Amino acid sequence: MEFKDYYEIMGVGRDASQDEIKRSYRQLARKYHPDVSKEADAEARFKEVGEAYEVLKDPEKRAAYDQLGKNWQGGEDFRPPPDWQPDVAGDGFTRAGEEPFSDFFESLFGGGFRRAGPQRGFQSRGQDSYVRVVIDLEDAYEGATRQLRLQQPEIDPHGRARSSERTLNVRIPKGVRQGQQIRLAGQGGAGLGEGQSGDLFLEVDFRPHPFYHVEGKDVFLDLPIAPWEAALGANIQVPTPAGKVDLKIPAHSAAGRKLRLKGRGIPSKEPGDLFVVLHIALPKAADETTRAAYEALRDATSFNPREKLGV
Repeated sequence: MEFKDYYEIMGVGRDASQDEIKRSYRQLARKYHPDVSKEADAEARFKEVGEAYEVLKDPEKRAAYDQLGKNWQGGEDFRPPPDWQPDVAGDGFTRAGEEPFSDFFESLFGGGFRRAGPQRGFQSRGQDSYVRVVIDLEDAYEGATRQLRLQQPEIDPHGRARSSERTLNVRIPKGVRQGQQIRLAGQGGAGLGEGQSGDLFLEVDFRPHPFYHVEGKDVFLDLPIAPWEAALGANIQVPTPAGKVDLKIPAHSAAGRKLRLKGRGIPSKEPGDLFVVLHIALPKAADETTRAAYEALRDATSFNPREKLGV
């Protein structure tokens, strides 16, 4: 079954007003009416225009159709999505003395729309929405609140699609991880008829940090230390996203050594760890005292940093 682009059939844009749709229908109906038109396919085009107008003139049907139009183009093979739930009570849409509309129309609206008798309409679940939320790493340790401004599509009284803005205060839970999705049930797109609203998914991203980088639940800190702290060992303070802690630097530590602070990573039932990666920072020989200290160290040791290279 082919998807029918009703806007293309009517020769109007998707933002067309009801008046524009009505004018286009009148022009096309006159052009293709079988009693006056000399076009070879006049009868088929006349029925096609009538079907398109039946959908686009009705704000509820038009809103339902617009949900599908984002995913298909005219002529493409079409199947209704799994969450499309027309109310099939009663007979299909028919017009007295005329053939029913196309299979495409019936697959969307079935018995949900009838000219006579009570109209129960149809229901379709609203679309899920996805929003990227950027937080600081520290927020993952303490939790945070963010105010989101969301653009939500809706149909105005004239049947035109428009966007409205709403504000939503959301709680970012403690222990959230990079890339994690937080589901807010019923906060997505509005449903049609009696259909439920979709869900809002917040995808969490961490703002780049000058000190730390994150891998899963683990946090890494590149820590500069002095040469004598690496050689002799030291007790120092180091920063963490949850505050300062004391750390013992073992003697004879080499650059690149990792020291693990268990449970100091992203909080959770099984919290991550914080890894301190040692980097040896050398003082600049910018004054005579420092230069003399380097020369004394040079003369006092036979240390060769290139010994493993054989030179």
